[in-house]
Amino acid sequence: MTTISIVNQKGGTGKTTTSINLGSALTKLGQKVLILDMDSQGNLGYSVGLDDGETISDVFEGNAQIQDIIQDREGMDIIPSDMRLVDIELSLIEMDDRHKVLDSYLSKISKKYDYVLIDCPPSLSILAVNALYASDKVIVPMLLEVLSLQGLDQIIQTIQKINSSYKKKLEVLGILPVMVDKRRKLSEEVTDYIKENYDLKIFESMIRNNVKASEAPSFGQSVIAYAPNSNSGKDYMSFAEEVIRLN
Repeated sequence: MTTISIVNQKGGTGKTTTSINLGSALTKLGQKVLILDMDSQGNLGYSVGLDDGETISDVFEGNAQIQDIIQDREGMDIIPSDMRLVDIELSLIEMDDRHKVLDSYLSKISKKYDYVLIDCPPSLSILAVNALYASDKVIVPMLLEVLSLQGLDQIIQTIQKINSSYKKKLEVLGILPVMVDKRRKLSEEVTDYIKENYDLKIFESMIRNNVKASEAPSFGQSVIAYAPNSNSGKDYMSFAEEVIRLN
């Protein structure tokens, strides 16, 4: 079983889209997948058409068991979130071993899965630290733009801090270029800069700009289900195959 945090503290980098479509593609390839939303905006549940119900907030508040709040979509198991995570974050700050809380919940169910994917909040908060501590690896979806490099530095520093503080061996599985327009020279320049200045893998699979990926949440589906033959559908299937090869 591999637990992967999908993380980038910049908004609009496709964390939720990547979590859903990687999960759906892995499921299509025969893997047993759980996706957990740790972002208080709750966009993941909405994007796959989940019914209103209990969320990870109820588990943190002690009102539900994690195994009882799982919902199924497209063969994936999904745990949604909601705005109460904002208040839960404030309460976690007061706790001893506050970085371990999510890990203790996931340990009760994680053996059922080949992959657990965590959609992280767009900030390096205590909720994000919980997600990273519970993970083995990190995937960084990233726009190939100059400002994205500043965020990349912060992610690397946070991972190093978690590894040194908590004796973890968390590693970056790779950077996933998203919303890629291969005609833009800047995309190639940013890619070359990362290769020259960071000891990080850039996935061979790149997610091309495609309207189908934006449309899919309106129908409560992944792009894998909504438009499997679209550029995005094909790109996420290739990406899932690459993730399996690397594990």
